[in-house]
Formats: sequence, C-alpha cells, structure tokens
Amino acid sequence: MGHIAAALDALIAWSARIGADPLLVQGGGGNTSVKQDGTLWVKASGTWLAQARERDIFVPLPLDEARAALGHADGEARLARLGAAHALRPSIETSLHALLPHPVVAHVHSVNTIAWAVRADARTRLDALLKDLNWAWVPYRRPGYPLTQAVREALNERAADVLVLANHGLVVGAGDCVAADALLNEVERRLALPERSTRSADPARLRAVNDLNWEAPQDPRVHALGVDAAALAIARDGALYPDHAVFLGARAAVLDGADALSDAVARCTAASGVAPAFALLPGAGVLVAPGLSAGAQAMLQCLALVALRLRGDEPLVYLGDDDVAALVDWEAEAYRRALARPAH
Repeated sequence: MGHIAAALDALIAWSARIGADPLLVQGGGGNTSVKQDGTLWVKASGTWLAQARERDIFVPLPLDEARAALGHADGEARLARLGAAHALRPSIETSLHALLPHPVVAHVHSVNTIAWAVRADARTRLDALLKDLNWAWVPYRRPGYPLTQAVREALNERAADVLVLANHGLVVGAGDCVAADALLNEVERRLALPERSTRSADPARLRAVNDLNWEAPQDPRVHALGVDAAALAIARDGALYPDHAVFLGARAAVLDGADALSDAVARCTAASGVAPAFALLPGAGVLVAPGLSAGAQAMLQCLALVALRLRGDEPLVYLGDDDVAALVDWEAEAYRRALARPAH
C-alpha cells in the first residue's frame, strides 16, 4: 500500500501546485489522475485542484472496468455507475483519463494553449511550435465521452504524450508527476504569449449606468474586456471554449450609447433567453451579476487572460449555438455549476 499512497501523495502535491496557477487552471476546471495497481484515481467533478491538499478530491475507480466501459455506446452512463458508490462524482473527463495509457495524466485549461486553440489556423501554427514533441491535435467535441472518442481517433493515427484540444485546452501524460510537470512546463514555454497591458477601468462611468447595483469583478484585469478594444470584440462575439459557455453563458450584455445597465441586460436576456452573467461597457470596464459564483469569477479572469494574448486580427472559431446549448443543458455541467459557489 505504501507505493499507492506515495503515488497519490505526489499527485495531490502536484495538483495543488498547478491548480493554484490561473494560467493553467481556473476554479473547478481541469483534472488530473494517476493509475496505480489497477486503480484509477481521478479528480472529482466540480472540485478545485488548488484545494487538493485540504480536501479529498480524488475518486478511486477500477481501471479495467473503466476501460471496458469505453467500448460500449453507453460508456458515459457505465462510468457514472462505476462512480455512484462515492460521495463525489468522478470528473467529467474520467473516460479520457481511463483511455490514455500514461500512469499520470493532467488536463489543464492553459490560457496560452487556449489562445492558440481557438484560432482557425491553430493546427498549422502548432505544428511549428510543437515540432519534435510527441503531440496530436484533437478537433472540438463536447467534454466527456464525445471528447474521449475524438481523442481515441487521434491516437489511432499516432501515439501522443501531448494533446491540444481545439477550443478547450491541453492534456499531458507521462510516467510520473515529475515527468508530467516537465512536459507541461515545456509546452507552456513553447506556447507562451505576452499579456497585453491595458488601461484601467472608468469607475465613474460604470457607476453612472449601474441601475441594477451590479458588482465589480474580483480581478481588476477583467475590466480589460471592456476597455481594451480587441478584448472587447472577442468577449462580445460569443463563447470560445466550454467553461466560458458553462459558467458565463453564450453572451455578455453590451451597453450601447445612452443605455442603462438594465437596458442591456433586458436586451441580452430577450435575445438569448438567459440572463447574462456580466456586462461590458465599452471604454469603461465590466460589471458582474450580484452573487456571481467564485467559479464564474475565475472563468471571467480566464477570458480576460486569453483575450489579452490575442491581437484581435486572428481568425477565431467560436462555439456554435448547438455546442453551447449542449453544454448549458447538460446535467453533468449543471452539477459542476452547483458546486462552484463556495469560494473556500
């Protein structure tokens, strides 16, 4: 049992470290796993990697049974039943962790990777940046079992230790946490993009339109989505990746001309059928809905960090309406949103 405890302890320490880095993981996003003596230890859905040392966030599953489930059309349901004995649900991406042969796997929502992976020319650009690494490109599929099937197809073409997921993030696999961390750092080094500086928010203008008593975002950098022209255009055009859609919705409210906040919120709600989580006041900054969860605040921070790494003239690919609806209406994602509220 000692080697099992050692492997899990190493995963806990590494998970907590990368989970505390908002350039890699935001809120309850991302997941890690270790395979040891026939057991797959995988992060529980909706839990925060950053809290791995303080909370029991890993769920044990029988690896052979988890892999056997992948061969069935109802594989996602079979995996859910395997995890039903535990107080916490296994990660949405459990099937991905089971599929990959590596003893240690990490799926992160790397800001730098996302800034490349949302581009229409991503695969060509990444071919140059990741040359001589054992990597593969995976087209966008809904997280969970559909994504695992896309990964299987990519791996059938070539084995890979690095997966770049279109409009989603990054996966690395290795023999242990030390090797996985080294590989993650190497990919981050190659894909690093400078964060554009931007001017501050205009509190007076934000107060003047705020007839709904909305709040300022927790991270002041989020105001870049309102004051930086390129970031504003990116944020107002839709959802770029799954956690954007799940926690922030398909659209932000955007104030025009002499609008009050209530005008923009009503317009956005009428158009999408869902009340927006945040509002953009061009040239002034961002306001967020009262009581916005800690998870959603983290996703707003992520959106700002991604947008500040894009110039605004890149060809971008947004999630389609059907993609967003599939995420927002998915019960597994509703479960994650429900767990996102506690800030501690």
